Amino acid sequence: MVDANKPPAGDDELETTIIRDSRPVDGAGLIHVTWRHSGSEHKATFTESFSLGRDLACDICITDTGVSRTHAQIFPEHGQWHIKDLDSSNGSFLDSARVSQAVLPATSSLQLGDGPTILFNVPAALENLSEKEIAERYFSNRTDDDVGSRTLMVRDAFLRIEKKQKRRYRGIIAVFAIALIASLGVGWYQYQVLQKTRELATNIFYSMKAVEVQVAQIENKVRESSDEGLVDEANNRRQEVRALEDQYDQFLEELEVMGPDLSQEDRVILRVARMFGECELTMPAEFTAEVKKYIHKWRLSSRLRWSLERLHEQNLTEVVVEAMLANNLPPQFLYVALQESGFKNDTVGPKTRYGIAKGMWQFIPSTARRYGLRTGPLVELPVTDPIDDRHKPEQAAWAAARYLRDIYSKEAQASGLLVMASYNWGPNNIRKRIRDMPDNPRERNFWELLKQNDIPRETYDYVFYIVSAIVIGEDPALFGFKFDNPLRGLDQSLRKS
Repeated sequence: MVDANKPPAGDDELETTIIRDSRPVDGAGLIHVTWRHSGSEHKATFTESFSLGRDLACDICITDTGVSRTHAQIFPEHGQWHIKDLDSSNGSFLDSARVSQAVLPATSSLQLGDGPTILFNVPAALENLSEKEIAERYFSNRTDDDVGSRTLMVRDAFLRIEKKQKRRYRGIIAVFAIALIASLGVGWYQYQVLQKTRELATNIFYSMKAVEVQVAQIENKVRESSDEGLVDEANNRRQEVRALEDQYDQFLEELEVMGPDLSQEDRVILRVARMFGECELTMPAEFTAEVKKYIHKWRLSSRLRWSLERLHEQNLTEVVVEAMLANNLPPQFLYVALQESGFKNDTVGPKTRYGIAKGMWQFIPSTARRYGLRTGPLVELPVTDPIDDRHKPEQAAWAAARYLRDIYSKEAQASGLLVMASYNWGPNNIRKRIRDMPDNPRERNFWELLKQNDIPRETYDYVFYIVSAIVIGEDPALFGFKFDNPLRGLDQSLRKS
């Protein structure tokens, strides 16, 4: 038994325990386990079944209130390691997805209810699989609940192996494809291959978003504790995100999502949607048409042009972009302030039960104070207050970036459009509805919110005015506007600095 509460010998010492160092059973090989508890890191290696829980009889004992007495069992079977939840009170979450039983991929993370996260590494998971076994495991109709972000790496490995063959679709799902060719013909086979490819690409996208949420949550903890171990973990997770992005882009190229038949306007719209965490493959068909409708509304007004000129005259673009990038947010969140105030620092909103919103980002008093802004003596009066930090562009921009980041990493689940809706409607209003939605990026996004709830028309307009303004800003001339992209080259130069 490994006691997770035993203090390490020193602040920098890792507690490493080898468990049951015997011949690996069932051909599954070793499994390495790492977890943090009570400020220290623990490691263990197993060759056969072991248990996790709060009870001292468990092989790994974690006395955390969010962990059940006997929470989960890890066991080898048919050459693979499996996780089984033992009817725990708060559930087991493998790579952010709740599971009752699942196969562990080569590397994965398991959260025990509200307790700590445990990392697994199965060195032999990929080595023990033949090409045929990989194909049968990841491209058959089996319903194993093992589709985590690392598992998708195996799918990509299979894809690369089969691409060596000179077939049109190069064996993305070779075994399944042969059966289809024999029974239904080439046409049906090609259709099924495309559908399977779309499914795999979608899985990769939402695995990527799940890891992004984890990174954001880790970075929030880093800001609170400055734990170097957490910094390394965040950096490693960011590398995972980049690897998944590369795989996803390859699938999009294979599917010709950005093919020659797509107009330049639609390309920009899809690029902006991706920028804010929306999947091109699951986006509602009417999305691009709706964005174009709001682009037309911008054409009927000079507000966008005058607002961007005001932003330029005040030299505020770089300030806002720097704040967004420092919080790992798209710099295009700048356009939230466009919709809030037209980039006017002296903006004062109407009196409400929450107080009076002020400044470019229209912070109400309580939110302003929560993010480090000092409100002035005129806080309860609908007038500009020179002492109030909400009217100070640099302080307000950094506070806004932190606020947006918190929404992004918590209730919004890395959905940029949901972040915008929450900023307008208020996190408390959004949170009530979001709690009824599944806790994952695939099912918690702006589209699902629209399906399940009647949101205010003001919030709907708010989101689409911002998105359409961002689309215009990416290529103003393409959409008939006579001004330059306010962010051209700026975000790249700041990323390098």
